Amino acid sequence: MTWIPLNTPEQLAQIKASKDHSIIFKHSTRCSISLMVKKRFELDWEAIPESTPLYFLDLIAYRAISNQVADLFQVHHESPQVLLIKDGECVYETSHGEISSEELAVQILAAS
Repeated sequence: MTWIPLNTPEQLAQIKASKDHSIIFKHSTRCSISLMVKKRFELDWEAIPESTPLYFLDLIAYRAISNQVADLFQVHHESPQVLLIKDGECVYETSHGEISSEELAVQILAAS
């Protein structure tokens, strides 16, 4: 898996319009908890189907995009936070220590 930097409103529009699954990982570069969760997520991300786009949002550098994510997908802002998007809707969201690649893979299967 590789991260796709999420930094434009056009990317958000593409995610919203997609019928497929997409993952948004919101990360604070100033938070040690966020860094720890990101590293743990990357260690186990082989559980996630390779065809699932994995977007990385640096919410410090792209705060406006982070705010748009919260508005567009009707979720409360958290950091770190993972959103699973399917058919333009957030079908699963979690944050902090609850973020798990394995659980995300289960949620992808459940939302198929």
